[in-house]
Amino acid sequence: MIFPDYHLHTSFSADSTEDIYKIIDTAKSKGMTSICITDHYDMDFPVIKEAPDMKFDLDIPNYISRLNTIKNEITSDFDLRIGIELGTMPSTLKKLTKFVEANPYFDFIIASTHIVDNMDPYYPSYFEGRSYKDGHRRYFEDELYAVTNYSAYDVYGHLDYILRYGRDPENPFDPMNFMDIFEEIFKQIISRGKGIELNTGGLYKDLNQTHPRKEYLKLYKKLGGEIITIGSDAHTADKIGYGFDKAKDLLIECGFKYYCTFKDRKATYNPI
Repeated sequence: MIFPDYHLHTSFSADSTEDIYKIIDTAKSKGMTSICITDHYDMDFPVIKEAPDMKFDLDIPNYISRLNTIKNEITSDFDLRIGIELGTMPSTLKKLTKFVEANPYFDFIIASTHIVDNMDPYYPSYFEGRSYKDGHRRYFEDELYAVTNYSAYDVYGHLDYILRYGRDPENPFDPMNFMDIFEEIFKQIISRGKGIELNTGGLYKDLNQTHPRKEYLKLYKKLGGEIITIGSDAHTADKIGYGFDKAKDLLIECGFKYYCTFKDRKATYNPI
């Protein structure tokens, strides 16, 4: 059994050049019968000094039109779902809510935190003047603010994404230092009928860890979390479905019996 990949990027995303047909063909070759494209849209993306020309805008009309055209072209035994990954910041939550209300075209919406204090943790400048531990907590605080004040999404993506790039070589990350804030994050997500994703991107980002980590997945399940999708966060076709065998074992270890897919923003629970 191969999970449908629910976190994929194509050339519509500013950080990918991958052709969507190659994405589909690769998914088929790996035994998938459905995927969901979730290209980036980070509203009001700030000017980053390391990449001043980078913008995560998305041409929504062209995006929707193109994906719908492709859906009608491909064979009936492959189900292409249309999703989006919305980057959240405290300043954009109300605008993102209005955006989602005005664009009822998506099967699935991932909310993710990429920018904190107008900086992207992808770049070293985020950690200038603060410890790794303080930088991590500041990132998680923004996620807590988002899930407390925003509901126009289905799952929150790669919750400890910051660990891909912000790692202290002298003091390895201790998940117990942040159990308190993750508990609050999960309580907000669960109480609003939302979910999280198991993102395998960290497995090929030299992290050897999924997002979120096993400790946080167990906490989410313990608190009553049931909605969970699986995504590779692939920006190139070769990473589609990466580590999904490990994802399956991890879900079972953490007590999950189902994973979710989405159509028209409604979850379907599928046995693992």
